[in-house]
Amino acid sequence: MASSFVQIAGSKRSLHVQVAREIARKVLSNELPQGSTIPGEMELCEQFAVSRTALREAIKLLTSKGLLESRPKIGTKVRSRENWNFLDAQLLDWAVGIENTEKVYQEFLALRKAIEPEAAALAASNATAEQRIQLSATFQKMSDIANNFDQEAWTAADMEFHRLVFLSTGNSFYLPFANVLCTMFESFISHSSQDGSTCIDEHRAIYDAIMAGNSDKAREANQLLLNNSNHRL
Repeated sequence: MASSFVQIAGSKRSLHVQVAREIARKVLSNELPQGSTIPGEMELCEQFAVSRTALREAIKLLTSKGLLESRPKIGTKVRSRENWNFLDAQLLDWAVGIENTEKVYQEFLALRKAIEPEAAALAASNATAEQRIQLSATFQKMSDIANNFDQEAWTAADMEFHRLVFLSTGNSFYLPFANVLCTMFESFISHSSQDGSTCIDEHRAIYDAIMAGNSDKAREANQLLLNNSNHRL
């Protein structure tokens, strides 16, 4: 196997995560191709300068994300891409700088268009009083930033707004998307919105519809936002 790894430095508690990240990045970059067998346990322990326990925990973590598969007498192989869990926030974070950012953005935007309008509709129906208060405070912050624009502050508030929408759906299966959305905003910040553009009017329409409990208008407003070419990610 041509791929080699460097020694891992850091606290014992995070060693296996660091090892997992390094192996994952070689898989994501195709340096460890799909279907290939990764180096053996002894070789990897020596390359990373970690214990077998740390390495096994790393392999277990990568197996849970669908990247690897271990079989007795065969070894540990890289699984095909269709098995990789791209909705795993940690895996997305590891992919930064490896995956084609524009392609990832396009694919993620397509996913948002498929699920986010319905999330807004559910939030309009199911948001609790406390969640509506949180959404109101966040939208007020967005309004203030729009009047005195700051890209970093806007991105953080924008991320929080949409995170709250997912959390307000009342549907547990929407909750993981809140974490994925945060990872995408943080990792691909340059694609979050065009510089100087906040789409505040589109966000206001979503906010007003949710606060009014109007599911149809919330769904429509979210669709308009995602179809706005200025709102990229």
